[in-house]
Amino acid sequence: MNYLPTYWSDDLSSQLTCGEIVLVSIKIELNTQLQFIEGIVAVTNQRLMAKMYGDEAWQSWYFHDDLRLVQHDHAGIGFLELLDAHKRITYWRYRFGDGSIKELIECFAQQRKLHTQNESDSLLHSVTQDQIPSKNSVQELSEFLVANESIEKATSTWNLLRLWRFAKPYKGRLLIGFLLTLCSTAATLVPPYLTMPLMDNVLIPYQNGEPINTELATFYLSGLLVAAVIAWILGWTRTYMLARVSERMGADLRTTTYEHLLSLSHDYFGGKRTGDLMARIGTETDRINLFLSLHLLDFATDVIMIVMTAIILFSINPWLALVTLAPLPIIAWLIHLVRDRLRIGFEKVDRIWAEVNNVLADTIPGIRVVKAFAQEKRESERFRAANLRNLQINDRVNKIWSLFTPTVTLLTEIGLLVVWVFGIWQISHDEITVGVLTAFLAYIGRFYLRLDSMSRIVSITQKAAAGTKRIFDILDHQSSIPESKNPIPFKTTQGRIELQNVSFRYGTRSITDNVSLTIEPGEMVGLVGHSGSGKSTLVNLICRFHDVTEGAILIDGYDLRSLSIADYRRHIGLVLQEPFLFYGTIADNIAYGKPTATWSEIVEAARAAHAHEFILRLPHGYDSIVGERGQALSGGERQRISIARALLINPRILILDEATSSVDTATEKEIQKALENLVQGRTTIAIAHRLSTLRKANRLVVLDCGKIVEIGNHTELMAREGFYYRLYQAQARNIDTEDSTTIIPSAEHSASGEYR
Repeated sequence: MNYLPTYWSDDLSSQLTCGEIVLVSIKIELNTQLQFIEGIVAVTNQRLMAKMYGDEAWQSWYFHDDLRLVQHDHAGIGFLELLDAHKRITYWRYRFGDGSIKELIECFAQQRKLHTQNESDSLLHSVTQDQIPSKNSVQELSEFLVANESIEKATSTWNLLRLWRFAKPYKGRLLIGFLLTLCSTAATLVPPYLTMPLMDNVLIPYQNGEPINTELATFYLSGLLVAAVIAWILGWTRTYMLARVSERMGADLRTTTYEHLLSLSHDYFGGKRTGDLMARIGTETDRINLFLSLHLLDFATDVIMIVMTAIILFSINPWLALVTLAPLPIIAWLIHLVRDRLRIGFEKVDRIWAEVNNVLADTIPGIRVVKAFAQEKRESERFRAANLRNLQINDRVNKIWSLFTPTVTLLTEIGLLVVWVFGIWQISHDEITVGVLTAFLAYIGRFYLRLDSMSRIVSITQKAAAGTKRIFDILDHQSSIPESKNPIPFKTTQGRIELQNVSFRYGTRSITDNVSLTIEPGEMVGLVGHSGSGKSTLVNLICRFHDVTEGAILIDGYDLRSLSIADYRRHIGLVLQEPFLFYGTIADNIAYGKPTATWSEIVEAARAAHAHEFILRLPHGYDSIVGERGQALSGGERQRISIARALLINPRILILDEATSSVDTATEKEIQKALENLVQGRTTIAIAHRLSTLRKANRLVVLDCGKIVEIGNHTELMAREGFYYRLYQAQARNIDTEDSTTIIPSAEHSASGEYR
């Protein structure tokens, strides 16, 4: 049995039956919401047992032939699933890299094999009944789970019920709106009912030679007017109230989706297209909002109108009512027939439309590259092809819809004709009066109008259902970077970073392997190595853009995973190779990390970044618009603004990722001056291919294939004539070959690693 804390060991032992022993047990640290909570999974000689911290009871599953444990991982998060022949029973998450997981699975398989002969075929305490995918390959199952974080169900109209979480805060106003709908619908049904006595007691007697009853006619006409006014007031109030509620639900849906999107890890965005995500938050939420604010209200009114009309018709004349409702079963069958086809079609339309948006999202930000390589025609053809696919899919959907709508209209017209025939027959046999038939025709006109409206809403409902699914695909996705359930308060930091046997792998590919390194507060460490050696991965792990697969990263002695992500990252300043500036003023971009910064703080940060002078030369100074992604500025100017942005938040930990690799020598000198101000008193980790940028580093850490191969300053590493020496010489020869007039190593500066 693996080592367990005493409280877990005692608790587990208390659950064992006579003759039962624990063979393998492991401790897991993540719950299904990716929060750090301890749990235990154990294999005994009789069953599999599990419990998470805080649960009242243990779960257990006795061995049988169909019971299986499946393991897979993604970006440092492992999945351990318990399956039977038909379904997924439950699952656990853990930090990948624990070798005892393999031991647990092997022991489970052995015990299951031993119990196959006399298996009782019982399964106790199932946690979930979600269906697993039809294909059984582990790779497909892993991709399926990572993409959805749960077993994905087929798109259905029932997905719309998931919107209740956004409607719940407005349930009081929704109830009032429903009551107003009942009242307004009832008011609209009063006029046809008054036409019966108006015809039978006023108009027909007058036509037969009797004097017209003015008082009775006035009474009925007044009733028609009052009913119309009341219906108008109630209808306006209902529509306005429910429209306001639906607009707020739509706004909440957009905000919640966007905020959840921001909370997801880098892994999610790596597999998504910008245009697709924009379409989901923009187009899909607008479509859902339109459905909630207009079409759902109309649908509810239609249903209430049909039910009330049917009740009134049966109360007047049951036989005529049966004839009136005869087309209903056929229309219901048609709706059922086309619903699934429309839903599938609209899902395809959404996906193809996302492709159109993706082309725009690629081309517009990259328009300079498109024009530089004269690829306007190519991009135009790519857009035309995506647009053509969108047109073809819409044509298929419209083909189905164009046949369905006229068919419903034809059935309603035939139904109206049947009512006329049957009504005339009943009048000829003195079973009903002309007033009754007139009222029936008035009601049947409204009835079939609502029925036709309900049939038309089928396509709108399926569009909304498809959009809801795409929105909840985002909301259901959980970040692979879990937030600590009870984070340690982290308001200040000294900046000490300790990497303890850190390993990381992405899927099946190992990126870093058993890296151990301690960086003292205020120390500057340079990371060097060939491309793909793991430099950027280490930086991403320290920033906690990914979680380690094995080992731990400590910040001032605290495990990074025990800290609040937001609190921790407030202490990190990041300067990237390609700085990203937002559309807005220079001042807004500098103050992005500290929106409350004063004007003097912004100017001071710009001065320290050697950006103040060129900013003042711009037409509007600090109020100059930088353009989309800072295109109005040069690369060096954008970089100095990004340095000012990092300076303003006064970080204790500074990350420099190829900060000067994409600028010329003169600009590099300006940036180097800015960086000298930036690194003072801060723990700094710098990545650079140009070794000149690391001349002031206290230590250089040389990486190769995800491992540390050398550590030391420039002089020490050159004296060893090892990996760093060869890297340095290769770079020097390459630069000398490419341009003998620029950067060559000199004896004067060889000790510092600087090129001249």
